[in-house]
Amino acid sequence: MRGLRSLGLLALYVGAQGVALALSLPFKSAGLASTSNPNSPAAPIAIIVAIVLAPLLILWFTRRKGAVATLRIVLLVAIAASLNLTLYYTLELLIPATQFFPPAEAGLYFDPAATLAASIAVTILLALWIEPQWYVVDAAGFLAAGALIALLGISFGILPVFILLIALAIYDAIAVYRTKHMVRLADVVTEMRLPILMVMPSSAGYDYTEAPSITAQRGTPVEEREAMFMGLGDVVIPGALVVSAFIWLPTHPHVLGIGANLWAALAAIAGSLAGYGVLMRRVSSGNPQAGLPFLNGGALVGYILAYLLLFHSFGLGLQLNL
Repeated sequence: MRGLRSLGLLALYVGAQGVALALSLPFKSAGLASTSNPNSPAAPIAIIVAIVLAPLLILWFTRRKGAVATLRIVLLVAIAASLNLTLYYTLELLIPATQFFPPAEAGLYFDPAATLAASIAVTILLALWIEPQWYVVDAAGFLAAGALIALLGISFGILPVFILLIALAIYDAIAVYRTKHMVRLADVVTEMRLPILMVMPSSAGYDYTEAPSITAQRGTPVEEREAMFMGLGDVVIPGALVVSAFIWLPTHPHVLGIGANLWAALAAIAGSLAGYGVLMRRVSSGNPQAGLPFLNGGALVGYILAYLLLFHSFGLGLQLNL
């Protein structure tokens, strides 16, 4: 049963990378990159600082009476707003453009993408608020992950992504194994039923609203646990290298009709999957595990090997632009 749950999480992981690759070029063409200098080594610093501080702020805030309920509402609204924005840009690529109604002077129009994006975001918000079952949480997390990976990859070149992955892998290891505040955060997120954790149960009838905390499950053998969990960051962060390789590396040389940039991206996915396999073996011990050292490390190794084979250079595409 644990194998099926691992495969379920694996499907969400790979699926999110695929969605991100599909969205990356349209997102870049639409000008959605968050930085004008993608090769600056300082580009990822703000994100690293935000990722380090956010868990500490959440844990500090939840110590106050009634804070969990309030924070849950705030985060749900923020998640819904982010989904609305990313869904809009995604759907704008797929469905007809804005329709204007005569007379033109009246300024009346209908935007199908905006309407559908808002409808989906509100539906997910209400579902997460009223009945946050595991499939709702996973659906919201999956949509968010695909868009976030694409946005990170088009915003950062290879060097900034290397810095991002290495820094966050080190931080994740410290936060899980040393300070252990990431384990406490996982308990808080589980209590709030937010799409910051991917959930894969043993059966479709699993009731996530009644799930015990991750800490409470620690004494239960892994095979007997009702669900496995993976942080959304474990999906998004290594995926940034996948999209960055696809966007910023040259397409030549072609191998078997596939561009070198896509080969490097696929190698990063393959490397992260190897890291995922090692991670799942460690998870079987029953103790919380830091995912990013394995996933980021695997993605970096896969990318480096592919780059060396494809371009016969030790430059690794690490362009520096201050």
